[in-house]
Amino acid sequence: MIADMIRLSAAALAALALPLAAAATAQADAGAFTVVETGRSFASLQAAVDAIGNARATIRIAPGTYRQCAVQQAGVIVYEAAGPGSVTLSGRACEGKAALVLRGTGAEIRGLTFSGIAVPDGNGAGIRLEAGALNVAYARFEDSQQGILTANDPGARIYITRSTFSGLGTCENSAGCAHSLYVGNYGALTVRESRFERGTGGHYLKARAAEVTIEDNSFDDANGRATNYMIDLPAGSRGRIAGNWFVQGRDKENYSAFIALGAEDLLHPSAGLRIENNEARFVPGLSRQSVFLADWTGERVVMLGNRLADGIRQYEAR
Repeated sequence: MIADMIRLSAAALAALALPLAAAATAQADAGAFTVVETGRSFASLQAAVDAIGNARATIRIAPGTYRQCAVQQAGVIVYEAAGPGSVTLSGRACEGKAALVLRGTGAEIRGLTFSGIAVPDGNGAGIRLEAGALNVAYARFEDSQQGILTANDPGARIYITRSTFSGLGTCENSAGCAHSLYVGNYGALTVRESRFERGTGGHYLKARAAEVTIEDNSFDDANGRATNYMIDLPAGSRGRIAGNWFVQGRDKENYSAFIALGAEDLLHPSAGLRIENNEARFVPGLSRQSVFLADWTGERVVMLGNRLADGIRQYEAR
């Protein structure tokens, strides 16, 4: 009888062990990062990214501030805040680069904030895009060395809308200047309805993309310090810069121009670039001389309907 009871107890314990093990696995998977298509949740962002692999999926992030980062090696991933502005990735950079290091087929960022990213070489970013396409909407990049930094991918496109770049940029480190937004030799860059403000060095928007669409943004340098151009297209570019609002502040490394075209290596033609219906001025009480477009290319650029304050000349060949 006693032997039978012992055998029953052992069997009962074995039976209990199965649901306990399953519960432990579920608990290990449970967390703030949910892969929408599978319903699985993870305690770390990297674990969620790894679970997707070379597939297409969405990671929905619960509200909160996370000292986490992740590297995407493949696939197409949407990184989505449960509510716009409810999620912050703060203070941690993977590979000494960024909160998100992206080198998959593509990625989309929806409603995330990136804050306090700094690394030893001065290029700490919210996003380091090394390959693939990128869409960004309702995101915020703040108080870091850089907002977004990309490598070169001439066959890919970047689209940014309704996002804010604030308290970014530095020229004080070994890697050279970091900027609020710095795009390499991409096929096309679109930036719409976004805000650039309170720069802390470098340019607000620098891009070597072959084609740009920069429309309906605000570039507010009133509280900037040690900043440079509002828009720098150093390799030449075609496209359209239109409907933007610019205000140049007092504390500048270089106040000679608002927009620079072709100041470095000319990779792309610029003939036909349209710069139209923008408004530019200085902060109240500031009187100086500047140029709206400084052009090193010598190509035909169309400039129409720009409203410029006293002291700002429309165009200068350099």
